[in-house]
Amino acid sequence: MNPMGAESVARGNTPQERMNQARALHKQGCNCCQAVVMAYADKLPITPEHAMNVAAPFGRGLAGTREVCGCVSGMAMVCGLTGHTADTRTLIERFRESNGDIVCARLLASGKKPCPDLVAEAASLLADII
Repeated sequence: MNPMGAESVARGNTPQERMNQARALHKQGCNCCQAVVMAYADKLPITPEHAMNVAAPFGRGLAGTREVCGCVSGMAMVCGLTGHTADTRTLIERFRESNGDIVCARLLASGKKPCPDLVAEAASLLADII
């Protein structure tokens, strides 16, 4: 799915702008992983189209299996693509601490936060290191 045009690629630099972009992308039809990755598309060494395609199968808990949350996968992708691999585990643990889990099915079952809030949080966590 490619619900956005080139003009929708992230351009904001503040954590709030990244959060807003991730929420908007999710609302436009991006899965959780795509929304997080595309909120940082301007920082990635690949084209926005490639970023969308790479992130596509990681939504809905990895190809719809409801396993690892797409937000977590998206954070890991952005870390890897921007040379911040060493920060990946720290971000994952911060996400887990805030939300109680990193597994899509359990996050959804808890009902604590809807997906748009989770993608915004993931974008905010990334802002601390990118």
